[in-house]
Amino acid sequence: MPGKYSPLENYLRDLPESQREVTLRFEEIERILNSKLPASAYEDRRWWDHETEGNHVNKRAWANAGWKIVGLDVNKKWVKFVRADE
Repeated sequence: MPGKYSPLENYLRDLPESQREVTLRFEEIERILNSKLPASAYEDRRWWDHETEGNHVNKRAWANAGWKIVGLDVNKKWVKFVRADE
């Protein structure tokens, strides 16, 4: 069953294998999702740091696609992903 964050998972999964990192602004992620991020994503880095188990489907989306977060600035509203095998 596709979830709210499936478009982000698909976006990351579809990036060329040669691309090892990508930085996305929150507004770009919202465009990919065709939906707003929750307020907590803008206010607290813990939203981005949640584990992959339980209800934290946001992190599961990029983890399932083989990516992890290595940089984040909630004030400037961007997040940097790298391939998890790095």
